[in-house]
Amino acid sequence: MSLITNQFFIGFCINFILINIFCKIPLMTKGGWISAGILGTILWGCLSWQGWISVVIYLLFGSLVTKIGFKFKKEQGIAEKRGGRRGPENVWGSAATGLFLAMMTKFNAANILLFKVGFAASFTAKLADTFGSEIGKRFGKDTYLITTLEKVERGTEGGISLEGTLASVLGSIFMTFIMIRLSIISTKSQFIIVAVSGFLATLFESVIGARFQNKYKLSNEMVNAIQTSIASVFAIFALVFFSYF
Repeated sequence: MSLITNQFFIGFCINFILINIFCKIPLMTKGGWISAGILGTILWGCLSWQGWISVVIYLLFGSLVTKIGFKFKKEQGIAEKRGGRRGPENVWGSAATGLFLAMMTKFNAANILLFKVGFAASFTAKLADTFGSEIGKRFGKDTYLITTLEKVERGTEGGISLEGTLASVLGSIFMTFIMIRLSIISTKSQFIIVAVSGFLATLFESVIGARFQNKYKLSNEMVNAIQTSIASVFAIFALVFFSYF
């Protein structure tokens, strides 16, 4: 068995065992757990345990922050559906970009650093978005449409609050810290690029929500995929640009 095949086999076994142990915890639907298992297996095969654990941490903290003030958000009609449990559409909408970049590390070793930075930025952006959205919906005192600064109701697509924005910054820094601790990224400049890319992509996501989501009937999952792609592209181009100076 080759080293690569062995890594995928290990990833499958670990995900199979852990999901069977923890699937009773109401973090995901049955389909969500299956999707997480597929995602985890591929990530372990491509980026070993470091890539796998980084996404486990993202899923864990993303799910936990969704539970903060859930009763209040449910009363306001702005809570996540299914009691906050993630389904397959949530898993793939959030992780498709990162998974693609993880797989590219196996097909184009010459650019592995770029793909790892893009991978890190994609999940940093998504956790920043989740932190901002969930904290903002619960604790945001005033919500404003990002494109016009018009005051809007909590939970409005494209709406931002000071509290939610600060939470996005925290989420971006936290996830970037996880990425550097796990050696997905390795330098201070990469840390700054990933953290800034993740936060900026969150702002772009709000613009998309305000201007285009309802107009073009974009699903939240599609917007998530666009947001994570923006973060990855921005981070990769920033790394290439600054490498010349």
